[in-house]
Amino acid sequence: MKNCILILFVFLAKVSIAQTNLEQFLNHPTESNFVSSSDGKNIAWTINDAGKRNVMIKTGSDLPRMLTDYQQDDGQEISQLAFSPNGTKLVFVRGGGANQKGQNPNPASLSEGTEQAIYFKDIASKTVPSKIAQGHSPLFYPDGLKILFAKGGQIYETSLEINAAPKLLFVARGSNYNPKFSPNGNEVLFTSDRGDHSFIGIYSLVTKKITWVSPDVSNDDSPNWSPDGKQVAFIRTSGIKINQLVNYLDGSKFSIWIADADALTAKMIWKSPGDDGGFAQSTPKPLTWTAGNRILFYSEHTGWNHIFSMNPDGSDLKDITPGDGEVETFALDAAGQNIYFDGNREDIDRRHLWKSNAVSGNPVAVTAGDGIEMYPAFGGTTLYCIRSTTNGTRMLVKVEETKKATAPINVQKTPSFSGTVFVKPEQAIFKAADGTTIHGQLFIDRKISGKRPGVVFMHGGPHRQMLLGFHYSDYYSNSYAFNQYLASQGYAVVAVNYRDGVGYGKDFRRAKNQGPRGASEYQDVVAAAKFLQLLPEVDGNKIGLWGGSYGGYLTAMGLARNPEIFKAGVDLHGVHDWSFDAQDATNSWGLGKNEMDLALKSSPNADLSKWTGPVLMVHGDDDRNVQFQQTIDLTEKLREKNVPVELLVLPDEIHGFLRYESWTKVYNAAKDFFDRKLK
Repeated sequence: MKNCILILFVFLAKVSIAQTNLEQFLNHPTESNFVSSSDGKNIAWTINDAGKRNVMIKTGSDLPRMLTDYQQDDGQEISQLAFSPNGTKLVFVRGGGANQKGQNPNPASLSEGTEQAIYFKDIASKTVPSKIAQGHSPLFYPDGLKILFAKGGQIYETSLEINAAPKLLFVARGSNYNPKFSPNGNEVLFTSDRGDHSFIGIYSLVTKKITWVSPDVSNDDSPNWSPDGKQVAFIRTSGIKINQLVNYLDGSKFSIWIADADALTAKMIWKSPGDDGGFAQSTPKPLTWTAGNRILFYSEHTGWNHIFSMNPDGSDLKDITPGDGEVETFALDAAGQNIYFDGNREDIDRRHLWKSNAVSGNPVAVTAGDGIEMYPAFGGTTLYCIRSTTNGTRMLVKVEETKKATAPINVQKTPSFSGTVFVKPEQAIFKAADGTTIHGQLFIDRKISGKRPGVVFMHGGPHRQMLLGFHYSDYYSNSYAFNQYLASQGYAVVAVNYRDGVGYGKDFRRAKNQGPRGASEYQDVVAAAKFLQLLPEVDGNKIGLWGGSYGGYLTAMGLARNPEIFKAGVDLHGVHDWSFDAQDATNSWGLGKNEMDLALKSSPNADLSKWTGPVLMVHGDDDRNVQFQQTIDLTEKLREKNVPVELLVLPDEIHGFLRYESWTKVYNAAKDFFDRKLK
């Protein structure tokens, strides 16, 4: 009788597993790219529903509606939405930027080709959006009759007519970008990148002349007008010296300067105490001059990425986001008195919103709980953000600050998506061999009995952090969904936030001997595997691993270095040989010729003699981050060794797969692979 009961229990568990499929986890609309009219009455954002990308709009008290009607999973992104000053017109960009050969992303292999173009729509009109020009980064003139936009490193202007002929705003050497109109609308502030240095320029719409703000041998960037238009603030870092190799992991010393917009002379008002810049300036608004006449900027000199506030003369410097935790983005309220910022303050493995006075600081929590709240933004006096949960993906919500509550703007219904099949991820904390504390998320369905295989997931970047809920980026939102799917199929998955990632401070992100200089973070992957092996629900002899980009690199490292632990792996577009000068991600680390031996030793290719486990290699051949050749090279070498290699090539896909079909194809193949190799 006991055996019958046991057989029945196992049968029911298997039925439970069989009843879930990938679509229940992955097929969910995601919302992003919020913008508002200046008065807050009209708002717009983008929605991606199984690869069908469109613009949503809400006008006044009306219900949200589709402004566009693109019904193909064609991989054409929609971004850079902007309202006209009076809020009656909207422009947006459709399509991705070109690769080094001038080719725009075309992951659906459309025979007519693709482009990156700016579209215009009168929001009251029932006509389809009109294509205005090829280009990106549209900016309305103050009168709303024309726009500036960027193309090929130059700034153009055009009317909103379909057949209008765009013309260069001005001709200047270098790559010119980030135009900003002066408060009176007569000048355009911009940055001109000359390769080893950059200038801040001012173009007069009246005199048609360019003037340069305190030109130096430095890299000047992120210019901002003062509220009265008489001064300009900007960030200055050193120019690139002869034979200097740029390593994006290194910090840089930076300073903040104020220039007289007429005299064009500048003075430094603040200087970082160390190499606290670089990463801190990768935010959307690295420097802001508020209406209340305060300068806001990011710096890591306290050990965390925080926002600092000071007077325009450099006095009264304050950290207005103090404490442990990173700050990622912020928005000023309508009066310019307070900032609303997102970060992991007091909840290290999530993101929430906080409010802080722009002068004195004193942060106060705006949201809390199990959700993930990101990208605060204002529509008039109404606060919005993007929110996700453990079983619900990114949605635009209105924030009710007094209640610490949120309400979705667009109620989504997707029949195939089911939040009930998700497990609540558990915070996992363990130590690496050198004693470093590592965080992760454990996905395990405890309703499924018996021993199960374990899988370690590594994010890419490496400047990323996986969270206790759906991620705020497309790539890792999909990764989270797949980890949930694996858990429903009888796996225990731990997503490891290895050193080099964000969320745990500057020292953690800039860990010594990482990547091509020693692969110190790999020990965190081993620690995650040992964490799984100690779980009573896990069969310690059946541990796999998977990841994309940097996570693909670490997947290959596991299979190459520790075949006694890792029995199978799924490697998405990983780097396999750091010593390969591929003009891709490998060039971002500033590797000198004297470091190439170490770079190879820190690569999976250095340990192929030990590699025995099967691997599924996945790569899109229009990858702009990691050369497709990295996968060609490793695949051929493993085949020569008779290592079991399975391959999934996605023609014309880029690094972060743009099509829903691509994600489903990859994840179904990965699940099938793990089932065959680990179960």
